[in-house]
Amino acid sequence: MPASRDIALTVEERETHQFFWVILEALNSDAAEAIHYSRILTAATPQPSYSSALVMGANALRKLVDPANAPETRM
Repeated sequence: MPASRDIALTVEERETHQFFWVILEALNSDAAEAIHYSRILTAATPQPSYSSALVMGANALRKLVDPANAPETRM
């Protein structure tokens, strides 16, 4: 079974009515009081609303973590 990943989805409004979904992954850190994230995927084009960007980001996240989309492992 693959290791669990600490992944987050957020939406950024970079300009007025220009919403981009961003998928982040937690970096390994010894700091117990803070979690640091690194961008792993970002929308290429903006959405006109926060909610549409959130839906598009959730779809991208689903594709990222769905085992059916994982590359085949050969032994």
